[in-house]
Amino acid sequence: MSENEPLGPVEQDALLQDVVLLLTHALPSNWQEARVRYDALGSHSAVRMQIQDLNRPFPALAPPPDELADLFAQLRAGMYRPGLGTWFSVVFSLTFPFTYNVEYDYKSEPRFDGGAPAGARAEELRLFPRDSDKTPAWLAPGGPAPALRTAAPFDGRGPDGRPVVQRPPVPGDQRDALLHYLEQAPVVLAARSHDTDVLDPGRAQRVPLTFHTDGTWIWPGAVGYYLRVHGLPPQPELVEHVRAAGFRVPEVPEDARSAAVAAITGQRTA
Repeated sequence: MSENEPLGPVEQDALLQDVVLLLTHALPSNWQEARVRYDALGSHSAVRMQIQDLNRPFPALAPPPDELADLFAQLRAGMYRPGLGTWFSVVFSLTFPFTYNVEYDYKSEPRFDGGAPAGARAEELRLFPRDSDKTPAWLAPGGPAPALRTAAPFDGRGPDGRPVVQRPPVPGDQRDALLHYLEQAPVVLAARSHDTDVLDPGRAQRVPLTFHTDGTWIWPGAVGYYLRVHGLPPQPELVEHVRAAGFRVPEVPEDARSAAVAAITGQRTA
């Protein structure tokens, strides 16, 4: 059973007014329009914000205020209705000075960089139970599982055969936490030997021949190795996924581990 206290139209509007006040205090003085998208599934959420100001021909991404996610989480929980569920994403547009528009999506799968964490769909149904005819196919138990994404240590190879990487650097204050996540996530496949360091072939073979998963992404042990030894950043989508998870490795159930092995080996799962 859900324990969410329902919000009526007046209470919903009050929360939206809080969003307006929060944004107007946080936006730069020359802003013209702000567009915020909030996605949620279970207790997992993501907030993205774009700002259009007088000095730019196009909107620019900007960090949203810290309290914004809490306000939308309250709104989402308060708009839950037994049997019907609640929305998965909202787009909130604010035009200078105080005009806003809000659009809720009750059907589409929410968007997360790197996908939702393992168990998020089951958590959504536990927190916001809904009737089967009101449950989208992607959310239904036994429905199609989201495809696991696979990270590669390099972007490709140059004409000379050397690896090519064109990725933003990992912030120094996040490097250790990211390494811990990459190296401590469950290993689902491993060889007894090690591989050659292609950036330093003269070095002793230390590149781990392993594959890790967190239930959403799969990556070879080489990803963590090249970050630790050479400072080579992983794919930005994987970094953002780990950052969104708070650098905490989730519990990965056996079926997710089996799915990762099947994806790596090309086998079909039962």
